[in-house]
Amino acid sequence: MKLALRTRFSFPVILFLVVQLFCNDPAFAAASLPVIRMGYPQPSGAMLPIWLMPDAKLDQKYGVDIQNIYISGGARLTQTLVSGDVDMATTGGAVVNAVLSGAELVCIAIGVPTYGFSLYVRPDVKDVSSLKGKVVGVMTKGASSDHGLTALLRQNKLQPGQDVKVLYLGGVREALAALERGIVSASVLSAPTTLVARRLGYKELVNIASLKLPYVHSGVVTRRSLARQQPERVKSFLRAYIAAIKIANEEPEVSKRTLAHFLATNDSGIIDEAYQTFRGIFPRIPYMTEDYIKSVLSVTDHPKAATADPKEFFDNHFLKELEDSGFVVELYGRR
Repeated sequence: MKLALRTRFSFPVILFLVVQLFCNDPAFAAASLPVIRMGYPQPSGAMLPIWLMPDAKLDQKYGVDIQNIYISGGARLTQTLVSGDVDMATTGGAVVNAVLSGAELVCIAIGVPTYGFSLYVRPDVKDVSSLKGKVVGVMTKGASSDHGLTALLRQNKLQPGQDVKVLYLGGVREALAALERGIVSASVLSAPTTLVARRLGYKELVNIASLKLPYVHSGVVTRRSLARQQPERVKSFLRAYIAAIKIANEEPEVSKRTLAHFLATNDSGIIDEAYQTFRGIFPRIPYMTEDYIKSVLSVTDHPKAATADPKEFFDNHFLKELEDSGFVVELYGRR
């Protein structure tokens, strides 16, 4: 006679097993984490750290769920951040203009601390001085590409809007298209669109990054209310961001896979252009500084810029807490 063996589980045990099953599922784990909607203004190698965060699952490792959202142009992106449609953004000079206009925004980290642009021109432009009387295309007014052009023209004793007409085109791809169609004589471009321009036969007149001018090409920005009310969420983000910077600077294969994903291309030349242009430029501990903000204030035409206090635009205390906790030493080792 065979005995039927029957196993009985209590409801609490069954509930525990179900919870364990779902918690071990990566999709469920990600869904249970606090979401950070992260806006970015252009498809550029400068965005690599924020793209690496979800792609390398660094966000989940450090306790957040990063959702990257492309919003073309720094000015439009900044408006989206102010309205609350995104939680954070990686953007540049446009945020300074927004704060000067009363927006309750704050920079909590630097990304690229200099102008990450090049000026590409049509064949009739031989040097910067020959831009006088011509039209130059940039992405959006008051954003990083606009400020980069202003800095370059001033170095060559030209005034934008007076000696050189500036046309605002909305995005880096639109700036290249205007160059190709002859609408503009020159355009301010970022990598990897720079390679596309060379393939079309246009020459790089000036690599603005080579001038090594301090500037907030891209910084991490959030609303002051979020930073004040959810400090642990901000620190979780910054842990993942710092870890992503390490990969961006040190791990080409991982970085290039991420660039291929977010740039939606398998073109090795495009991927390499995006990577090599910004490799090593991301600071290990991405502190914002007064000098970076001062440089933005010096090129913006906002009426309040001259009397603004640079310290009012950023808050480094989250990064300082992480550094003091030993997080950076643990990540990099003592070197």
